[in-house]
Amino acid sequence: MRFGVNSGANPGYGDGIDRLVARARDLEARGFHSLWMANALGLDAINIQTIVGRETERIEVGVAVVPSYPRHPMAMAQQALTAQAATGGRFTLGIGLSHRPIIDNMMGLSYEKPVRHMREYVSVLAPLLRGEPVHFEGEVYRVGGALDVAGAAAVPLLIGALGEQMLRIAGGLADGTVVGLTGPKTLESHILPTIRTAAEAAGRPAPRIVASFPIALTNDVPAARELITQQMGMYAMLPSYRAMLDREGVSGPADIAIVGDEHALDAALDRLSEIGISDFDASLVPVDEGAEARTLDYLQSRL
Repeated sequence: MRFGVNSGANPGYGDGIDRLVARARDLEARGFHSLWMANALGLDAINIQTIVGRETERIEVGVAVVPSYPRHPMAMAQQALTAQAATGGRFTLGIGLSHRPIIDNMMGLSYEKPVRHMREYVSVLAPLLRGEPVHFEGEVYRVGGALDVAGAAAVPLLIGALGEQMLRIAGGLADGTVVGLTGPKTLESHILPTIRTAAEAAGRPAPRIVASFPIALTNDVPAARELITQQMGMYAMLPSYRAMLDREGVSGPADIAIVGDEHALDAALDRLSEIGISDFDASLVPVDEGAEARTLDYLQSRL
């Protein structure tokens, strides 16, 4: 299992870009495999990871995930291929639907038939990311053309997929999935078998599974879970995440977080590796002043 770290969607620093570059360099020096960044309403994740990739040499830089609705698939492909050329082939694109309150209410776009949207979107996007021309006639997208981005290798494509239909798209048309707020039982019984079956049916390689978890090496487990509830509790109200938490049989994000001493963290990470998670994406929880540094040192010891 590969180990990466999530830099967050919008670091609250005045010198945010410089801090992200410094964090990436540190992670690379420690031997971590990847650095991931979510895309919310702050810094643009693809742009930031392009900058980070130019300032590092080996570490993979990925976005997890960029909402698909606001960006035409040809524009998304052009940006991703540019990032790939700029980073020397170390960029990975993760896309997702986002959520109805953001797409419908905030952006004024239509969230109608999200599965159809994603299937058509990826049917346009995936060939372009491989450097191929696309000719697609769908209900939403009618696209014909090609991109010519000098120096760009093919861009790996991951889809934020939780439901069965989205997992089938991720397995059949993309390179894998990136998931959050999904516990080990649900990963083993639902996510992994569904996406693997879809990939096999499509004649594609085994899909990459990037699983993100809050994690903290701490002796104060209640404080860690309380902080996670404060920071992430609102996500439990979103239908797609709520469904995964219900499958796991838990009430909220704090219940699937990996918190405790070294033995507790070892057991949780070993289980994820055993069930077939290819990449662990660590969301470090600052439960106290030294928690992030301790947790990072612990994760480094497992590389």
